[in-house]
Amino acid sequence: MTIPTKTLPGGDEMPVVGLGTWNIEGDTVEESVRAGLEAGYTHIDTAEGYQNEAEIGEVLASYDRDDLFLTSKVLSKNLGYESVIESCHDSLDRLGTDYLDLYLIHWPNPAISLRETLHAMRYLHERGAVRNVGVSNFSAYLLSAAHRISEVPIAVNQIEYHPWFQRPDLVDYCRETDTLLEAAAPLARTEVFEDEVVQELAAEYDRSPAQIVLRWAVENDVVPLPKSSSPAHVRSNFELFDWELSAADRERLDARERNHPVYDTPARDWTDPVYGISEGCE
Repeated sequence: MTIPTKTLPGGDEMPVVGLGTWNIEGDTVEESVRAGLEAGYTHIDTAEGYQNEAEIGEVLASYDRDDLFLTSKVLSKNLGYESVIESCHDSLDRLGTDYLDLYLIHWPNPAISLRETLHAMRYLHERGAVRNVGVSNFSAYLLSAAHRISEVPIAVNQIEYHPWFQRPDLVDYCRETDTLLEAAAPLARTEVFEDEVVQELAAEYDRSPAQIVLRWAVENDVVPLPKSSSPAHVRSNFELFDWELSAADRERLDARERNHPVYDTPARDWTDPVYGISEGCE
């Protein structure tokens, strides 16, 4: 099966669904990624903060690198110029590759200059270590700053997006600026399976709730990144391309918006190692 793709600003083609790997480690992530590749996924999404790059690299070593689209992310505590470069090379080593198709700022860090971070991204891009640059969990305000500063196109903004959290203003801004949207937690970490409309459509289409929600994202021009520790669910989540939702049913899901995030909430635990921001001005 030929999987549809989206063209990034640099001309690279990114598959319209990717395999997420957040919170999966060890043998489980190896099983998940292997099941995904066997099912037809070629787009794999990871991050240094997921602590599973080495295990993913073990699996990818058996596949032709040129057939894969590989994304990783730099932790927000590592957004200084030298730290970005070091983090990228460490990710490359763990993944067993000499380039990333896409490298993202995992979370913004107000304690570190965005200009400094994007200069490091340019350095990596110029040397071929990173083919495309993007951001993750950026507001429209921060994304607009990144577009203005960056000398390499900001290709992607990976955000929380699902029927209960559709973020229309941010989505509109991304589309106005030709920034491709990726959906982290596209299934609301399974919470959206409880939605009555999702359940009704799953019964009507003889599909799983996950398939209904993922197909809805694809039809809304958003690239979902579903993850599962179950090989069976990994395979099922990829069965999206020989059927479609009706316009009316897509609108029913559009109407499920309730401004309900599962992880992108206003509160931040700045002591968390992901951020690494200490108190005071020292």
